[in-house]
Amino acid sequence: MAIIVNNIHTSLEEPRELCFERARKKLGIPASAVLEQKIIKESVDARKKNDIRFVYSVSLRLQDEARIRETQDIRRQTEEQLELPIPAREPACRPVVAGFGPAGMFCALTLARQGCRPLILERGEAVEERVKRVESFLGGGDFSEESNVQFGEGGAGTFSDGKLTTRIGDPRCAHILRELVSFGAPPEILTEAKPHIGTDHLRHVVAAIRREIIRLGGEVLFGVKLEEIILRSGRVAGVRAGGQELPADRVVLAVGHSARDTFAMLTEKGLELQAKPFSVGVRIEHLQKDVDQALYGKFAGHPRLPRGEYQLSYRDEAGRGVYTFCMCPGGIVVPSASEQGGIVTNGMSYHNRDGRNANAALVVSVDSRDYGSGPAEAIAFQRELERRAYTFTGGWKAPVQTVGRFLDGRTGADFGRVIPTYQIGTVPGDLEALFPRAVTEHLRMGLRLFGRRQPGFDAPDAVLTAPETRTSSPVRILRQENLQARAAGGFYPCGEGAGYAGGIMSAAADGIRVAQQILRELAEG
Repeated sequence: MAIIVNNIHTSLEEPRELCFERARKKLGIPASAVLEQKIIKESVDARKKNDIRFVYSVSLRLQDEARIRETQDIRRQTEEQLELPIPAREPACRPVVAGFGPAGMFCALTLARQGCRPLILERGEAVEERVKRVESFLGGGDFSEESNVQFGEGGAGTFSDGKLTTRIGDPRCAHILRELVSFGAPPEILTEAKPHIGTDHLRHVVAAIRREIIRLGGEVLFGVKLEEIILRSGRVAGVRAGGQELPADRVVLAVGHSARDTFAMLTEKGLELQAKPFSVGVRIEHLQKDVDQALYGKFAGHPRLPRGEYQLSYRDEAGRGVYTFCMCPGGIVVPSASEQGGIVTNGMSYHNRDGRNANAALVVSVDSRDYGSGPAEAIAFQRELERRAYTFTGGWKAPVQTVGRFLDGRTGADFGRVIPTYQIGTVPGDLEALFPRAVTEHLRMGLRLFGRRQPGFDAPDAVLTAPETRTSSPVRILRQENLQARAAGGFYPCGEGAGYAGGIMSAAADGIRVAQQILRELAEG
């Protein structure tokens, strides 16, 4: 047990360790009463540009904690332990996990730790080969629909900033962070208010998790896609994968938000899928130093301050939102297609975030008003935008427009200080011809509004690269309270692709949630 003291402030010039003294002062205790002390959360408060502050939460283990009174800023630490039942016996069939992104990976790891020896199917390659294939494509090589930025070990997050922020408030998140550190992630993710790993570190973490699952008796089959689920009397009886039939009575579907062929197969099998709202738009690039200046003022560039990040949003009276998403400080815009003939953009940063540009998704929410009522229509809407961009540029280069020209309704780009980082190359064009009118209107609205909130956001030489279409899954696979699909007992839709997560942390948490449900069922015999 320990005491948590929140809302401790230090100035930019004061030493970090001063937070411990101020925590003790809040508690009214001397240093001699403390057995152990550590920082458990650190963030930057830059709302007042002339008085930037660090804000800490500190954990103190005391000789006598009984007399400490809880207040708004002082509480006793409670750590919820994950419920991980032990199966009554080894399952007759190994649980099958389809997809080895965050959801599938943490589901499989949890099952393996309890002796279930899961079998993992991953249509893409192991991360080492996957990185080589993606780098070859970016250098002008062939494109693979099975192993790319979307598909392969680690999922889409492997080629991202490795952001670990989430709003779900799930106690599983603390467990996930500790697990990531144990597999080689930077320890500071345990204390940062906006933790990130960086794609360079994340690739090593992903491989380490795979090795642990195999050590525990699990098996990972790369280059093997889930082709069909076999149902008998409303329950899963097996899967077809890699051209062969495998027996299975429990199958976890964790295929990510881009497995359109899998969604079509499930529809044919009679599972209930719903279209869900998602968002489309562009990646916007600024100079990172301009973002730092807008956020930190005269303190921009201070060695103690992290690279500047932002999150901006607006929702109109009709419920349509425009917002920034997946902001990558010091990052690059990456080609992220999963199908031939379609352009998709995303953002990526390395751990040091030391690139010249910052980029973020600037996207507009879309729903049945834009694409119709069914899952097939939602996917077709995404695909049409991606193919329209490919047709416009005549290949894998991406359409771009500078903000000044976009706001004025003029086609093309006036490149200035901001040079596009999209690695395959760009073609200046007219984004208004790419997107529906509602999207371009709200993109313009967002640029103007956010430019007033954050100086320089609407700078004329900022660059818009299109399209960003894979913000989240366009479908939800309906599941019951026992986390099994309504029309298929023993089949567990899981993670972002199934419509139950949005990002690395929430997907991993849902993977653990599904594993816990399977373990409970196995423990009950």
